[in-house]
Amino acid sequence: MAKHEELGFYTLAGAPDSPRDLIDEIRDAEALGLGAAFISERFNIKEAATLSGAAGAVSEDIRIITGATNHNTRHPIVTASYASTMHYLTGGRFTLGIGRGIAPMQDAFGIGRITTEQMEDFALLMRRLWHGETVIGHDDSNGSWPVLRLDPDFDADIPLALVAFGPRSLDLAGRVFDDVILHTFFTDETLTRCVETVKSAAERAGRDPDAVRVWSCFATIGDHIDEPLRLKKSVGRLATYLQAYGDLMVETNRWDPAVLAAFRADPMVSGFRGAIDDKATTAELEHIATLIPDEWLAPSATGSAEQCATAVRGQLTLGADAVILHGATPGQLAPIVDAYTTP
Repeated sequence: MAKHEELGFYTLAGAPDSPRDLIDEIRDAEALGLGAAFISERFNIKEAATLSGAAGAVSEDIRIITGATNHNTRHPIVTASYASTMHYLTGGRFTLGIGRGIAPMQDAFGIGRITTEQMEDFALLMRRLWHGETVIGHDDSNGSWPVLRLDPDFDADIPLALVAFGPRSLDLAGRVFDDVILHTFFTDETLTRCVETVKSAAERAGRDPDAVRVWSCFATIGDHIDEPLRLKKSVGRLATYLQAYGDLMVETNRWDPAVLAAFRADPMVSGFRGAIDDKATTAELEHIATLIPDEWLAPSATGSAEQCATAVRGQLTLGADAVILHGATPGQLAPIVDAYTTP
């Protein structure tokens, strides 16, 4: 099987019944030749550190990337130790990916909202610790600590990834991070603009722009999947994003904000409790589909396996360095990867 370093997938996509599904997914992904497994985090059965360890234990060569955890939910020395443990466990296959998080959830749980400055300070601190430094009297935008240290013998280059959305995050990603994870349902124009922002920021910072890998997160929904599941992976997924941070999605893609306002005003949407992609029935998703324009769902790989493979290659043509085949298991991706391998 050909190895595709430029292709990745999210393990436990959506709302899995059990985290043990990850074990077979990671093994299947390696057999399929995928280059990276991304791990998202939800506060239920998708705690990132646990899942990372499981992925590392049952794999041999696939990269394991958190996409993403929020750095302010753990003490910095705990996160630094988590990453260094994963680094040595996997022989250097681990990347610690962080993100800004969902503001309404952070407010509800009493977790501080994350700023761009905090993510930069955190990244710089992690690199100091991974290289064996003892940090005395540290004080930055994240807090103050008398002493921070892992092991003075450490000299580890552990990659850092950032889930980036707005221009400030994209600029930070280019200046400081190694991998950049974009968002699903980005238009072609948005993808191109984001790549340019990242690469330009890297160049201004004196870095090699080609060394900063930008991942397109591309909804991949082949027509070999049953229609109700396709509806969940397309309409349900985008609707959930609009629930959580619709204003940012609309602003970034330069969509019509009046459509978002009508979506939010719909009685079913406004009264819905929980994530739409997790809880909505097929009938509810069919109704919600009437609220979302086709062009908002268009930035995705759909149709036959060959059509999906062509769409994935198109993301690379637009400037992405790599593509996450988002929202599908390795089993669901198998015919698409086969078509991608043998165009």
